[in-house]
Amino acid sequence: MELHDYQWEVIGPALEGKNIIIWLPTGAGKTRAALYVAMRHLEMKRNAKVCLMVNKVHLVDQHFSNEFHPHLKDKYKVVAISGDTEHKCFFAELVQNNDVIICTAQILQNALSSSSEEIHVELTDFTLLIIDECHHTHKDGVYNKLMEGYLERKITQKGKLPQILGLTASPGTGRATSFEKAEEHILQICANLDTWRIMSAEVHREDLEAKAKQPNKQYDLVTERPRDPFGDKLKELMKTIHEYLRTTDFCESDFGTQLYEQKVVELEKEGAVEANRMKRTCALHLRKYNDSLLVHDTVRMMDAYELLDDYYQQEKVIRKQNDPTDAFLIQLFDGNRARLLELAQDVRFENPKLRKLEEILRDQFQFSSGSRGIIFTRTRQSTHSLHNWISSKHSFQIMGVKTAPLTGAGYSNQSKHMTQNEQRETIEMFRKGQLNLLISTSVAEEGLDIPQCNIVVRYGLMTNEISMVQARGRARHEDSCYSFLAKIGGKEIRREETNETLEGLMKRAIEAVQRMPEQEYQKKIKELQEESVIARKVKQAKRDQKRNTFYPEQVRFYCRCCSQAVAHGDDFRTIEGTHYVNINSDFRIYYEVCSPPLDFGKKMVDWTPGGKIRCLCGQDWGFEMIYKHVNFPAISVKNFVVETPEIKRPYARWKDVPFPVDELNYVQHVRIHPELLVHFED
Repeated sequence: MELHDYQWEVIGPALEGKNIIIWLPTGAGKTRAALYVAMRHLEMKRNAKVCLMVNKVHLVDQHFSNEFHPHLKDKYKVVAISGDTEHKCFFAELVQNNDVIICTAQILQNALSSSSEEIHVELTDFTLLIIDECHHTHKDGVYNKLMEGYLERKITQKGKLPQILGLTASPGTGRATSFEKAEEHILQICANLDTWRIMSAEVHREDLEAKAKQPNKQYDLVTERPRDPFGDKLKELMKTIHEYLRTTDFCESDFGTQLYEQKVVELEKEGAVEANRMKRTCALHLRKYNDSLLVHDTVRMMDAYELLDDYYQQEKVIRKQNDPTDAFLIQLFDGNRARLLELAQDVRFENPKLRKLEEILRDQFQFSSGSRGIIFTRTRQSTHSLHNWISSKHSFQIMGVKTAPLTGAGYSNQSKHMTQNEQRETIEMFRKGQLNLLISTSVAEEGLDIPQCNIVVRYGLMTNEISMVQARGRARHEDSCYSFLAKIGGKEIRREETNETLEGLMKRAIEAVQRMPEQEYQKKIKELQEESVIARKVKQAKRDQKRNTFYPEQVRFYCRCCSQAVAHGDDFRTIEGTHYVNINSDFRIYYEVCSPPLDFGKKMVDWTPGGKIRCLCGQDWGFEMIYKHVNFPAISVKNFVVETPEIKRPYARWKDVPFPVDELNYVQHVRIHPELLVHFED
């Protein structure tokens, strides 16, 4: 295994058993350097056990197939464990029988906290932890939860802990706006990872710069549409809804912005709590119009029109139109539908960003059949819209542009998700050249082993400096181009310029930490670690106290849409500490099953998904969960208003509700309700 001089430089302390962070640019070979450390560790350490943790599922198979298994298979046993592999339920046995375990951090965290003998492991079972994209080791991220357990063991001296090797291209600044705060952020990450030193190429910097060349950056800026009749029509309809609602505290200039979205989200919450169906329903429709304006600003007018049209076609099916507000809103859209469609088809007022994007792609693809590129965009919706636009243009077909969307594998009600297999197939087709242009959400920014690209376009994005650095690192080909496409004078361009400043601030902060006298550095790290352990205990105590504020029987649940009381807090149980189900058989009279079985894109242990469920008024509630042959309604708490003796309010997450929810006693439940099991099997 050959390494570059800069790789030898950064792994030196790790070969001596020290905890370090390797800070190298994207494409500089951090994984190969970590592989060599793992190989030497396995050779030199008695009873060695290595765990490589990643933060995204698709990276498990990538690191296994591309690096660790090919290089280590002749001497060591390597296993990959991810959410879509059934053998994760025998995690403890896999750890015992293999030398290198590659898994998501969540799977390892679940195993550390599990009470099952088949799953449970201890941190002390490992001798080396490699943490990929280790800049995520902060706040409430799973990496940090895992490392908090590590630090608590370190402080209380419970067993010999594994060596830590962190990998990152950009630790970021933690939203710092000053050098002192940026330095504090870097020190905190070092403390969280129990780092002896951040290692970067200093002696062999020229060697690194020759290997990891930076792309040519260009700002591709466009002007606003001179006229926008389609957008104006959408805003006119939004004003009509506000007049119907008799609200005056809105500003038309906010329409089509994230700020306005926040306002209507709050309006919807008010309506739900007040049981004011008119206010809540209007807020939901205003949000959909705002979504349409955001799509209109990003891709084609027809994409924005179709988003609204699809929404209203579904509303006609779901709503019975007995409610006057539903009837008014549907009639308002129907009465203006033809005019909206006519305006959306007027090419004179099409999005100027698309014309600029066409120019950028033409410059890259018309003269080179070997070009490859990635367009980064914000939402799944826009990836599919851009893919459809490019696929439909004859000029791109002549140039040989073959495109596909690449999005996250997480399930979403709002847009189509990709399964992990679909992700793998798309990336493999891109690698083989069957595709040469990916249109991706942030899923392709970090870690993915994507071939060198000639062109990377950040399409109207507002993200942080870490995302900018990661996306830019995908343009690795000789004389590659990194384009930032946005409107002149928009917030996106200001954010990108800020990111460039923050990147420089991050580098200065890292260098300052690297130069700190060792005694001063170690003292600071120890202080931060002790503070972190104490803060975690205080936070957990507050969370436990809040969770036990009320008895479950004191709590009532109301449908978020129609405000009907449908459940008490003591009707709920958890399954595997994660899924919240209603075990009251009377609950079934309040909902209907409204879809075929869902596909989450992966296999579950002990359960399978059934169809979506919704209130008889049309409000989504959750889905059926068929657990060990019994059908339970799995409930999303955000679809309800929760009333306690003190307050009535919605909650976004179950972990925030102010009452305890016990784990399901499956055997006892089936013993009391044997008809559930018999009915399902019949």
